[in-house]
Amino acid sequence: MNLTETTTLTSADFPVAEFGEHMRLGSGFADDGGQNALLESCLRAAMGAIEARTGKILIARSFDWRVYIWRREDGGQALPVSPVNAITQLIIYQAKGSPTYINSTLFGLVPDIQRPRLVALEGELPEIPEYGSAQVSFDAGYGIWEDIPSALKQAVFLLAATYYEHRDEMVAKAGQMPFGVMALIEPYRRLRLGGAA
Repeated sequence: MNLTETTTLTSADFPVAEFGEHMRLGSGFADDGGQNALLESCLRAAMGAIEARTGKILIARSFDWRVYIWRREDGGQALPVSPVNAITQLIIYQAKGSPTYINSTLFGLVPDIQRPRLVALEGELPEIPEYGSAQVSFDAGYGIWEDIPSALKQAVFLLAATYYEHRDEMVAKAGQMPFGVMALIEPYRRLRLGGAA
């Protein structure tokens, strides 16, 4: 399974000024842009870490998901992240890579906050040939920064602040999130049920 982000987020997508205020950084000084670049870098890293821990996409963007076998459950294939807003394309690839584009009237989305699913609207999902694959293209995320639940926004700020304050030193317990961040994201973590993706 390969999940590829196909949308590039720009600096304007991140609340750099708001994060600077959260950090109580001084203002009114000459800035060559380096400080804003550092704040944005910390926000990007924090958002990525929280998305990985929760399975929730914060800022809306598009993805391609390549799978080699369907793992059907509840009448469909669970998608790897949520919230999914739309499935835009389904392509079946033969072993040698030749694509078959599946008509959009034959598949649909069951939009669930924990386990959104790709479902067949008629019959079954198309078979994935031996040594072939399926590519599901979809749009996921809460929306723009203002649309993200406040607890997740606060978690991003807290984790980004940790990255900012420890940027010049090695952290002994790499990979561990601060307790406050974990407490904020816990209600949003994906429940792992069964062997589904």
